Amino acid sequence: MLIGKLAARTGATERQLRHYERVGLLSAARRHNGYREYDDSAVDTVRRIRALLAAGLPTRTIRTVLPCATGDGTVHPCPGVLDLLRNRLATLDQRAAELATARQALLDSITVAERAAG
Repeated sequence: MLIGKLAARTGATERQLRHYERVGLLSAARRHNGYREYDDSAVDTVRRIRALLAAGLPTRTIRTVLPCATGDGTVHPCPGVLDLLRNRLATLDQRAAELATARQALLDSITVAERAAG
C-alpha cells in the first residue's frame, strides 16, 4: 500500500510515517518511481509505534522495544527492555516531581498577588 493509504488506515500523517522510516522504526520497499510501498504488517507496526510514543517513549527507545510490543503498546519481557522501561519511568517521575514543584511555586505566586490586589 502507498503512504497515503497507510496514513489513512493508522491515523498517522504521511510526514510522521516518513519520520518513522527515517529513524528506523518502519521500512518500506520502493517502487520504480520512488514511491514507498508498505506491506499489510505496517499497519500494526505503526499502531505499536504510536502506542509507545503515547506512553512517552522516545524513538531511540522504541527502536529497541518495538520488536517486543503488541498492537496496544504493551510489552513482552524481552532482554534489556524492562530496564529501558524502568529508566524511562524514573525519568518521567522526576519530570513530574519538577512540574509539581513549579506548579506549586506558580500557585503560591498567584495567591500572594491576589491577596495584595484584594
